[in-house]
Amino acid sequence: QLQLVESGGGSVQAGGSLTLSCEINEYYMEYCMGWFRQAPGREREGVASIDSDNTQTYATSAEGRFTISKDFAKNTLYLRMNSLQPGDTAMYYCAVVQARGPYGDTLDVGDFYYWGQGTQVTVSS
Repeated sequence: QLQLVESGGGSVQAGGSLTLSCEINEYYMEYCMGWFRQAPGREREGVASIDSDNTQTYATSAEGRFTISKDFAKNTLYLRMNSLQPGDTAMYYCAVVQARGPYGDTLDVGDFYYWGQGTQVTVSS
């Protein structure tokens, strides 16, 4: 069972920035990976994904503010979040697909199989 370990969440003021990290077994670094979030009372939603060919996909809400990247040397997936707003407050999860793709521009929760425990992001106005 693949274990994903997220870190980097916290509390920031509106307009601030955070970088989330997710440690992943090196074997899966070439798989499609993504970041998702879930606010209380809402469905889990895709934020950004990066496929094996480095295709990056962003939710409309994240476009232009968030950047997904991966570092093979550190076996780590990142999500850099700028210009954070109260609406970004949620538990953030990293996730990896079960099988090699390609998956293209997916932000579909159902495409992802392995999930981290989540890291909380709280943005105050």
